[in-house]
Amino acid sequence: MPHRFDPTILREYDVRGIVGQTLSTDDARAIGRAFALTLAAAGGQRVATGYDGRLTSPELEAALVDGLAMEGIEVVRIGRGPTPMLYYAAATLGGGVGVDGGIMVTGSHNPPDYNGFKFVLGGKAFYGAQIRALGETALGLGPPTAGRSDVEDHAIRDEYVRRVARDYDGKHPLTVAWDPGNGATGEVVQQLTALLPGRHVLINATIDGNFPAHHPDPTLPENLVQLREAVARERCDLGIAFDGDGDRIGVVDASGEIWWGDQLMIVLAGDVLARNPGASILADVKASQVLFDEITRMGGRPVMTATGHSPIKAKLAELGAPLAGEMSGHIFFADGYYGFDDAVYVAVRLLGVLGRSAQSLAELKAGLPRVVNTPELRFPCADARKFAVVREVGERLRRAAAEMSEIDGVRVRTADGWWLLRASNTQDVLVARAESTTKEGLERLTAALSAQLAASDVSLPEL
Repeated sequence: MPHRFDPTILREYDVRGIVGQTLSTDDARAIGRAFALTLAAAGGQRVATGYDGRLTSPELEAALVDGLAMEGIEVVRIGRGPTPMLYYAAATLGGGVGVDGGIMVTGSHNPPDYNGFKFVLGGKAFYGAQIRALGETALGLGPPTAGRSDVEDHAIRDEYVRRVARDYDGKHPLTVAWDPGNGATGEVVQQLTALLPGRHVLINATIDGNFPAHHPDPTLPENLVQLREAVARERCDLGIAFDGDGDRIGVVDASGEIWWGDQLMIVLAGDVLARNPGASILADVKASQVLFDEITRMGGRPVMTATGHSPIKAKLAELGAPLAGEMSGHIFFADGYYGFDDAVYVAVRLLGVLGRSAQSLAELKAGLPRVVNTPELRFPCADARKFAVVREVGERLRRAAAEMSEIDGVRVRTADGWWLLRASNTQDVLVARAESTTKEGLERLTAALSAQLAASDVSLPEL
């Protein structure tokens, strides 16, 4: 029968809502049926499914599988684990269990009462208009026309862990603290660290959908407090944290300093460019200018992209680039890997770099150019207004002949540095950031940003 989703759950990069309010098992079943019809129209017949450690994930995955099977799509269930494990299954399952797509049941880094779905189709990111089209397909659902298909279980975690561990290439062992944050990487990290050299200290490794230790988002400093304490207490070389479904990484060095996604990309890009001279390295518009300048200095070609893990993944494939990343900690390796965002794999590659380096992570940071910047500023703006504000700012800047990029919002460059204004694709907010080499320069940049917002009747929050 026709099914109507709450419009708030069909987002730009995934489906996500609050279970019991905007998301239900009926929605999960309808998503299964709608995706099955989409897959069949593309010539596919088999899909992999997985789920994270949230309390509601098993029931949502069961309903999803039911919907897929109702429409005649064969289902391969890989069980509980991180989202990259589902991506790995979609990329590598061959022979008699080959799949044409994948769906992960996950609430990512959202609070415990959220859940949702991430998709891959034909080895490519499935997002934007494709997700919105699932809503249209669901509205046209009638009685299933195909016979009910087979469903099989296929445990892949051991294989996935071995594959990730295989690319470790360090020469000297490290002492590492790991914080899965009670998220879906817990069991994977326990298995992985048993295969890696060095000493490994695990905290919050038990999967628990209540997230009792802290919120599973490593981009927020308050969620890295326990990891920083463990690094100091155990005298670790570094600490590594993951978000709730393991596609975003957070890192702290031995001195307790947090490494953001664009800073990690500098270390990783140097290693990748040593093997791929002149290659394109992608980073989103929120990334530091230091990253783009360092890529150039190391002989690479920096490419600025729109923010969002799905469009970055698509651009990586389009350009055949070996590495991409964004400020939020989504990092994508196509150099020796499959081109999707896998934080556990990124951790292994980072440990390999550090295990071959004469410098510690803290020492590497001391060698980077010094800049001062704002945090990512997110402030409310009505969904119907947010893109218009960015357009208005862009029009004024063009009239003023400003030096800017409009890849994703407006990123303005001046003698002091740069500032960015963009509209979020997933929330009713505007996003801003600014960076300079001096405190005074940063103040001038934020004043310019504030003036542009004020001209569109929007106030920049206090820093």
